[in-house]
Amino acid sequence: MSGKGCTSNSVVQARRVLEQLRVEAGMERIKISIAASQLVQYCQEHSRSDPLLTGIATSANPFKDKKTCVLL
Repeated sequence: MSGKGCTSNSVVQARRVLEQLRVEAGMERIKISIAASQLVQYCQEHSRSDPLLTGIATSANPFKDKKTCVLL
């Protein structure tokens, strides 16, 4: 009995893999050169609002320490 259960389990697993491969094969793909140029263009357009590039104002920083720690 354990052999039959193992076989049906592997068939189910193989069907899942096959379905995933079909989904991936049906995806629309673009060339890496086009994707890279679009990514560079997006970064350049949004660079002024990027806090990693421009920094965060201390008044708007949610992680700023509210109080200093003093040990006695």
